[in-house]
Amino acid sequence: MYNRKIILISIILILIIFLSGCSSSLLISEHKAKNGTIDLTQVQFDNELVQLDGEWEFYWKQLIEPNELKKSFMTGYIDIPNTWNQFIESRESKKGYGYATYRLIFISDENRRLALKIPRVRTAYKLWINGELITSSGKVDRTRTSMVPQYIPKIAFLESQYGTNEILIQVSNFHQRSGGILEGIKLGSEEQILSLRYNAIAREIFVFGSLMFIGTYHLALFLFRKKDKSRLYFGLFCILIGIRTLLVGECFFIYLFPEFNWEIAHKIQTLTFYLGVPLMLKFFICIFPEYFHKWLIILATFIGATFGILVLFTQARIFSSVNYLYQIWTIVAIIYVLFILTRISIHKDKDSWIIIIGALVLLFTSLNDIIFLSPWINDNGPSILKNIFKTPNLSSFGQLIFAFLNSLVLARRFSNSLRQEEIMTKKLTDMNIHLDDLVLKRTKNLEISAKKIEQQKLELERVNNYLEYLALNDSLTGVWNRRKYDEIMKIEWNKSLEDKTPIALILIDIDDFKLFNDTYGHMAGDQCLAKIGETLKSSLSRSTDILARYGGEEFVVLLSDTSEEDAMKTANKLRNNILELNIHHRASSVNNFVTVSIGVTSVVPKDNLSYRDIFLTVDKALYQAKAEGKNQVKFRK
Repeated sequence: MYNRKIILISIILILIIFLSGCSSSLLISEHKAKNGTIDLTQVQFDNELVQLDGEWEFYWKQLIEPNELKKSFMTGYIDIPNTWNQFIESRESKKGYGYATYRLIFISDENRRLALKIPRVRTAYKLWINGELITSSGKVDRTRTSMVPQYIPKIAFLESQYGTNEILIQVSNFHQRSGGILEGIKLGSEEQILSLRYNAIAREIFVFGSLMFIGTYHLALFLFRKKDKSRLYFGLFCILIGIRTLLVGECFFIYLFPEFNWEIAHKIQTLTFYLGVPLMLKFFICIFPEYFHKWLIILATFIGATFGILVLFTQARIFSSVNYLYQIWTIVAIIYVLFILTRISIHKDKDSWIIIIGALVLLFTSLNDIIFLSPWINDNGPSILKNIFKTPNLSSFGQLIFAFLNSLVLARRFSNSLRQEEIMTKKLTDMNIHLDDLVLKRTKNLEISAKKIEQQKLELERVNNYLEYLALNDSLTGVWNRRKYDEIMKIEWNKSLEDKTPIALILIDIDDFKLFNDTYGHMAGDQCLAKIGETLKSSLSRSTDILARYGGEEFVVLLSDTSEEDAMKTANKLRNNILELNIHHRASSVNNFVTVSIGVTSVVPKDNLSYRDIFLTVDKALYQAKAEGKNQVKFRK
């Protein structure tokens, strides 16, 4: 088991290294632009790349062409990569809408053929180098209606001149929460830049193909075994993330179809993210149903549907402004999944640690992308976060690793199921071979077992009957206990309610019984209770009359189909019979012998009453009898 873990972790590390996007043969130069100028005379472009970060000249609300610079007024210097939101916050709207021109001078010590790798710029741009228009993306303009947004990383080739070289970029944005150049522009030799581009595309196509293959494979397995819905959710999740891979990073889909509508592409990209989270959670609930709560998937579906509807029926400039809320929810969901998986691993589930590794990779790569692309972080976040999370679009790679590891878990479970089926098949085959002998042997054993079971059943019934009797009888007085009274009372009440016949209740309490116990001792008290219980029981004339010890020195009598007059006769009879027992009670405040106080009520049940109401009434009648001198019967409606 230990060796298998090492092999699996090694595979993951190889994948991470392959997908990391880092090139071991290229160095990133540390040069930074200062006051709109960057000195590249010391850069060896044969083995170095330059990321043109630092201070660029910034011309807000100006779309300047190279021949118009002399007539233009520079707004200030802006750090690249960054949004322009924070820079213009004190001047314009915080929404990031507007247009501007960026300018950078780089100094070269030779004439050389170079190339720029231009990232996605929000949300349209035109680029001049040394006065020549080199490339553009979308249509740059001063209003939302006239500009055309487009996301597509590009490569621009240029001839650097000895001395100063000028890069001029017009940018307009009216469709996203943040505008400007959010990712670094790289400058290098043609071979280096092309290698970066092709390697990035190759990695993303690899991720896309892998996710689509994994997703399609699991959907096919689901079609053959529809009972296992985890394969359906997992397959759909992989396909959604595969589609998303073509719309982020190098935007290979837009590279193939450059005229594709930007708004629709952005909606598809966002929807794949919003729908992927509930699908992932449904997958986990299917494979670990005893650990994950169903309310989680209800909540995830509701949140995903709410944000999905917002995407479908609003423009990107609206739904992108609340995207960070769903990103926060995603991080919370992944952390919750990690917490549950950790609990599962503690219970020794063999698969949970594999999924934990995948979930950790997914968490950190998603966190990287959220922080890197978050408008709030870009606009207001501390610089340390921007310096740590500098690599965009890692979540696709994290999702591939996550999908790969979960595929291993599903494959392992599928393999275990097949192995169990093989074991069962072998057992069935062996049983069929020896079936006749086995049938005879088992028939004989069954006959013996049947006799034993029958004997045990009879004994069990006897014991159960006795236990039931003990459970429902008061052991001291030999009459029913309160539990039995409650059972019978519910039945008789419903019967009287249906038949519209009166039902009477008599509540009996021994007067000054505590003083009796204190005077004669508890043993004498128990004998007194037993004698009174026996007398009360023998005094009831009908088989349907129910006597129960309600608790302590209280007894209750249930009389079905009994009027007020008959109930009072029965109560007075019971009181007299107790008095005639002549049980001495010198501590009594009423008589020299034991007496009882009795409350009586009779009612025809109605829908707005319950059997508890009648007990409250008879209890009040008993209280009245006690209050008015004891040793008497009181009726109360």
